[in-house]
Amino acid sequence: MIADALGLAEINLLSPVVMFFLLGLVAAFARSDLSIPEAFAKGISLFLILAIGFKGGAAVATNGIDAAMAWTGLAGIAISFLMPFLGFALLRTTTGLSRTDAAAVAAHYGSVSLVTFIAATALVSALGLTSNAAMVAVLAVMETPAILAGLLLARRAAQDGKPGGGTILHEVFLNGAVVLLIGAFAIGAITGERGLTAIAPLIVAPFQGFLCIFMLDMGLIAGARLMSSGAKMRLPTIAFGLYMPLIGAVIGAGLSALIGLGAGDALLFITLAASASYIAVPAALRLALPQADAGVYLTLSLGITFPLNLTLGLPLYAFAAQAIQP
Repeated sequence: MIADALGLAEINLLSPVVMFFLLGLVAAFARSDLSIPEAFAKGISLFLILAIGFKGGAAVATNGIDAAMAWTGLAGIAISFLMPFLGFALLRTTTGLSRTDAAAVAAHYGSVSLVTFIAATALVSALGLTSNAAMVAVLAVMETPAILAGLLLARRAAQDGKPGGGTILHEVFLNGAVVLLIGAFAIGAITGERGLTAIAPLIVAPFQGFLCIFMLDMGLIAGARLMSSGAKMRLPTIAFGLYMPLIGAVIGAGLSALIGLGAGDALLFITLAASASYIAVPAALRLALPQADAGVYLTLSLGITFPLNLTLGLPLYAFAAQAIQP
């Protein structure tokens, strides 16, 4: 079993996606002037979201959604809403973070990371496993419940002179990444295999190459965040970014076994449960909780949990997904 886990780790760590991420980390730590133009990086991120959403929708049009995927979606919503409450309790017990900062951090660990999910889909393919395209829909429904939970935890009143509830909901549900993901999924579901064939030269063949460039940029950003961590990043706070994804993975693995997911789908669901958002949630909290310290929640989610999941987490989740199979 140990040999199997090490083999999975080797497959993941030696993949071009992970190695380009590590290159970005090394460049940042070495204070290299290597950088990806912001406009280009944003364009690549939009491309990746469009591609994963469209391919998922087209596959669902072909294969449909079964009962297991429906239960998986419900389980994902439950995890996304409830995980912040667990994270908040742990942060308030073990760290000196304020209620607002703890609520903001906890919200990140209920939501999901699209990039980690994409890396997990690459690992599914590398391991020769299969997964249901409807897992993209599970990803989409897990984006926002955690934000609502975070706002509840912060007990933020709309009458305090800050942006009102309608503005917050607009930011949460009409976040650009969420709109593009759901929209591309819907278009793929409507056009089906015919639509996928028509734009395959755009979204299929170039996907891995653009993902490598994007991961290089993410490595540069994560390295910069790690080096600029402030005084609030004490050992108990840093430890949270290391153990919280493992707690999510255990919960995700248990629910995967209960639902009866295959190894590929279980790997993706465990990854979603273990990941932390650093795109949709920060965008919403910047408006909803402007008093929260972005240096804390971005350093934890992007500088600590994201590299952990990408390098060591995914092989562990793949091992767990295969171990729970009957």
